[in-house]
Parts: sequence; C-alpha cells; structure tokens
Amino acid sequence: MTQVQTAPVPAFAEETDRKLCLICSKGTLDMAYPGLVLANAALMEGIEVHMFFTFWGLDMINRDTMDDLKTTFLGNTAMHLPQGLGGVPGMTGLTTRMMKKEIKKLDFPEVPEFLQQIADAGGHLWACKMSVDMMHLEEGDLFDEVEGVIGATEFMEMSENGQIIFI
Repeated sequence: MTQVQTAPVPAFAEETDRKLCLICSKGTLDMAYPGLVLANAALMEGIEVHMFFTFWGLDMINRDTMDDLKTTFLGNTAMHLPQGLGGVPGMTGLTTRMMKKEIKKLDFPEVPEFLQQIADAGGHLWACKMSVDMMHLEEGDLFDEVEGVIGATEFMEMSENGQIIFI
C-alpha cells in the first residue's frame, strides 16, 4: 500500500527574527499590489516588515493620489494586447477598471485599506526624504500610518540583516 505524503502546513503568526524590507518605487496600481501582498504575507508569518516608499512609490501613500492609482498596458507586453492601442484615449481608464475588477473578484482590499491593514498588523511605513522633498510634499500630505520621513541611510540602518526587495 502506498502512503500518501502531504505538504507541510506553515504555522502562521509565529515569532521570528526575520525582517523584510520592501522598497516601493512605482506608483501604478499593478506595481502597488506586489509590495502590499508580500508585506501582508510576511506579517502573517510573524516577520517584521518595513515598507520604504520612494520616487513614484510615494503615490501609494500620498493622500491626494493613493485612492486613484492607475495602470496602463502601454509598454507592458505582458498584457498581450496590441501596443498601438495604448495611446488611444480612454485606454488607461479601461485598463485600470479591468484590473480593479479582477482585484475585487479576488477579495483584496483597495490600496488605502490594504496599507491600513498592514499598519494595524505591525508593519512599518516610511517615506523617502529625498523623494518627499523632490515632489514638494510634507508629512501632512502622507497617509496617517506613515511613521516618518527618513533618508536612505536611515533605511539602510533599519534594514540591517533583513531581506530587501526592490519593487
């Protein structure tokens, strides 16, 4: 008789000394979710999480833009659509609506709610000082759960011994 082997089931929410540091540099809808999903998964595993928002990634935590992230298939051949259509008026809106519909079907929260869940679960949100200055933003322009505006050197210090992922 053959014995069936089952895959091990991970034990979620265990304490660990692991650390995940995500550098979020893009402000489009399709580039926001990879970092959010990874941060959430790490927190569920008991991993310390730091998210550092830089350059266009600030759109994810900017009160004026975080509710209205868009995506386009122009230049994104993975969408498997003719690139010539990307410049047609209304295509960015159509692509964004299409992606939001698929995200909703999967029961994932929208970006602000997802960020709130990450912060509530103990994730740390940081804005890049150089990018904040370059975009002429102030701390008051940022999502409430952002813990501070820090420089790259400070982020490097806090990410010591952590796994760093650049998105």
